Amino acid sequence: MNAHNLPQKVAVLASGRGSNFEALARAALSGEIEAKIVCLVSNKAGAPCLERAAELGIPALALPAKGLSREDYDRVLAERVASFEPDWIFLLGWMRILTKAFLSRFPGRVVNLHPALPGAFPGFDAIARAWEGGRRGEVAKTGVMLHLVPDEAVDDGPLLAVEEIAIAPSEELSGLEERMHAAERRVVLEFAGRLAAVAVSCAATAAPRKGA
Repeated sequence: MNAHNLPQKVAVLASGRGSNFEALARAALSGEIEAKIVCLVSNKAGAPCLERAAELGIPALALPAKGLSREDYDRVLAERVASFEPDWIFLLGWMRILTKAFLSRFPGRVVNLHPALPGAFPGFDAIARAWEGGRRGEVAKTGVMLHLVPDEAVDDGPLLAVEEIAIAPSEELSGLEERMHAAERRVVLEFAGRLAAVAVSCAATAAPRKGA
């Protein structure tokens, strides 16, 4: 890993719109953060994130699974990502669970963004599920977290950053979504701005957890 030299090189995996990718890429291109976005890879051909990357001059690659097993797909994905020699891989709306076939190639370097607090609402539709819980009076807050991905556990791993967001029982889902997306951008950009400083400490957590 390029732990001591800036800028840190970041590969981004995304499946959808790519708004967080765009915010990260623009910050890197403008010099707001000392990082270089080396590629954007999507598992969905035609995903809007690919167009965003092309508009910004960042290499964009569509890599659909095409009937491959999870492990075979991840081996192909790892080879393509590795060709860009990234220091980090950011999962920004990546809608596949990565296997050891990918993770073992980048130990301690895969970072996932998830719109929930640690241990709450893993998986799909986390914002809507938290909002529904708020409407029922079951939860008073949600949030955004960044964590390392050492194994195949869903939205769970060593925590890198977190921001809590209060849920107002009368708030519309669209309002909560807007605040959550703003928090996602803050968390991603803050962490990306200190990548070199955290590289060594993250490497210490690279080994998969027991039982993984």
